[in-house]
Amino acid sequence: MKILVLGGTGGTGRAIVREAHTNGHEVVVLARSSKKAAPLRDTATIVPGDALDPVTVTIALSGCDGVISALGPTRLSPLKEVTLLSGSTRVLVEAMQAQGVRRLVAITGMGAGDSRGHGGFLYDRLFQPLLLGPIYKDKDRQEALIRASGLDWTILRPSVLTDGPATRTVRALTDLHSFHGGKVSRADVARFAVIELERMDWKGKAPIISQ
Repeated sequence: MKILVLGGTGGTGRAIVREAHTNGHEVVVLARSSKKAAPLRDTATIVPGDALDPVTVTIALSGCDGVISALGPTRLSPLKEVTLLSGSTRVLVEAMQAQGVRRLVAITGMGAGDSRGHGGFLYDRLFQPLLLGPIYKDKDRQEALIRASGLDWTILRPSVLTDGPATRTVRALTDLHSFHGGKVSRADVARFAVIELERMDWKGKAPIISQ
């Protein structure tokens, strides 16, 4: 497959690029920063541009079979309004619809949508509402856009991310009654995301990914 990765210069995005390349896929990364994208040049084609720009998104998407979005508002203050996630998703969905690209795997986060309240006491009561509230409001808007898109989509909601090695013992949970917090490595999320784009086993669902 030819895969467009959004957010490919972030920690999770870099892991996705490596995993997709290892699996034999052709990878395209849309990147604002040529400096951050430089280490990816051996494993991906770099398209300079912004995920909010319809022109560069259209160029990056050309000829692709699917998209993995790992965008995160890493440079934005959680105390200000966040619009990057929903804004870029709107641009991406319109470009995918126009080009007939159907497969989309989008990584949002534990606490988005109906997974709110399953991160454990400190995460749910302190960390998320006080520090990440505006970000999660935009994740909710992002998920709503994806659900209404008509595309073949899967939303992945990682639990608390770590930089540890892949364990290959990942759980995908849609029944959250007994789940209250957890961790997962970026490497495991990357592996799950690439396999999901290949197979779409969880199409139309939004599982939490945890170990």
